[in-house]
Amino acid sequence: MRKWLVFALAWALILGGGWLAHAVQTAGGVRISEVRIPTPEGATVSGLLYVPPTATPARRAPAVLASHGYINTREMQSPFAIELSQRGYVVLAMDMTGHGYSGGVVGTADYGGPAALAWLRAQPFVDAERIGLEGHSMGGAPILAAAAAYPDGYRAIVLEGSTPGLLGAKAPDFPRNIAVVFGRYEEFAELMWQAPTGAEVVNSERLMALFGTAEPVEPGKIYGAVVDGSARRLYTPAVTHPGEHFSEAGVDAALDWFHRTLNPGEPFSIQPQTWIWKEIGTLLAFGGLCLLILATFDVLLDLPLFGRLAQPAEPANVRRDGRWWLAFAITAALPALTYFPLMKAGQLFFPRAGFPQWVHNQLVIWALGTGLITLVIGLLLRTRARFSNRWGLSIPAAAATLAMAFAASYLLDALFKADFRFWVLGLKPLSAERALMMLPYLALWSVFFLVAIRALAANLAVQGESFVAHTGWAKAAMSLGFVVLVAWEYAMLFATGRLATPTEPLNTIVAIQFVPLLATVGAIGAWTYRRTNSYVPGALICAGLIAWYVTSGTAVHWAPGYESPLLAAVRRWCSAKVAPRADTAYVSRAWRPPNTRTKGLPAGATCWPAAGGPSSR
Repeated sequence: MRKWLVFALAWALILGGGWLAHAVQTAGGVRISEVRIPTPEGATVSGLLYVPPTATPARRAPAVLASHGYINTREMQSPFAIELSQRGYVVLAMDMTGHGYSGGVVGTADYGGPAALAWLRAQPFVDAERIGLEGHSMGGAPILAAAAAYPDGYRAIVLEGSTPGLLGAKAPDFPRNIAVVFGRYEEFAELMWQAPTGAEVVNSERLMALFGTAEPVEPGKIYGAVVDGSARRLYTPAVTHPGEHFSEAGVDAALDWFHRTLNPGEPFSIQPQTWIWKEIGTLLAFGGLCLLILATFDVLLDLPLFGRLAQPAEPANVRRDGRWWLAFAITAALPALTYFPLMKAGQLFFPRAGFPQWVHNQLVIWALGTGLITLVIGLLLRTRARFSNRWGLSIPAAAATLAMAFAASYLLDALFKADFRFWVLGLKPLSAERALMMLPYLALWSVFFLVAIRALAANLAVQGESFVAHTGWAKAAMSLGFVVLVAWEYAMLFATGRLATPTEPLNTIVAIQFVPLLATVGAIGAWTYRRTNSYVPGALICAGLIAWYVTSGTAVHWAPGYESPLLAAVRRWCSAKVAPRADTAYVSRAWRPPNTRTKGLPAGATCWPAAGGPSSR
């Protein structure tokens, strides 16, 4: 009975959280629908369309095209979509090509921006004379490409943590009525505006040129005039790069600018922002999903088919002695210590058939490298643990558990148009294309987790400890290194304006996600081991969960019939322009060692010899 109560509680959290998210998204009668937009290049752009009840063919409403950044999806822009739609704007939150449910690869069809803008302008309830464009980070590429393709098809732009011409993307020579929202604790200040820190962006020559001034740009001051499209304004909230689209200040800047440029004659709505409650709802649902995985596995053990898996754990450790603490320290520290070096090495694992996601390729190189080191350390520690591995039952049990999790994600989407997420953490249903894409990665993640969960069970489980102690120590061991890593990076950022490793802004933001993910992995590993005396079921469940998570939210750089413009440019430049020396790294403007040549390489791209070089995307 207890197992079924936990199972029911998990579903209550999922459905209750989904209902809360849906209630916030649709408050006031806003309708949310899926859209698919074809592009001339043959790719399809996916989007979520938010339509307020006041938008009708008889009374056309202003509209905003919103785009997420790199390795994100359309749901990341829900704070803007919710607040704008509640104030009478139609909003199309798009997936860039190569992201989410959109086709193609990164950069296909100018990131999908022109096709999305043309479609939005054609809707009968949209006032085509009052169109705004909003993009965060790389999301500036599709909206600026749309502005370049349709110079008279929009009235205003908001760039959140972005810049014109990022990664060589198209942009108009003179963007109309543009606002730049740039956090004072921006991780990408050098890449975006060639400023040492976010707080110093006011002195950026590029920004001053955009604003048409020879003096430092004054935040809050309106330069130019809306009527002729020359208006410019800089907002500098005290936030980080991922905080620009997850803070009241970042959202309020967009609301303010679009009101000034698209609705100048209407009173400005001062209603409080409610989007955070949607995030709380999807966070509750994510917690419910984690509990559902554990509860489903427990329920399966009561079935005749899987009953032989159930067996009490037989930990090798009788107490937490010096050897145990050494194993704990290694388990916690190793993934964080290998993270940056192996992510750099993983950049040489270029996208290809079977492995089309560049960041995913880097992550599996990090995982496999860490797993290899774990194996070597395990031989040195020589822990004599005994396991009851039943592979023939463990594989279907793990598959059945993951199937229940997949079903929950599809149901949440179908009922509430929501996924499992909070801030940079996001898990969404897989499309059929991405489900197939996940399989080769699943094999590699399985190798890593079989090593990692075995080491966790062999080295850290203690005889006679309680369930709470066992799972608590497992979660701490798996995630503590990343807690320290992220805390160190952002302590330096808030103290100095620069990350502790300023050449690693993207990987630092990715690392934030691995704090809750690795804690979840630790809980699953401990839970399943306690019930089966085996590391295999937990390892396979964790592999499926992480492969699903990364595949669903990471960008595609290779696909049959498409070539990534960024990747193609990197390949051409590396082969034709670079004569690498063993002691030289060729990187973007974000980091330049002496005598480094970067001319001709797209902004933000990297190329280096086999020894590796700093990441700067």
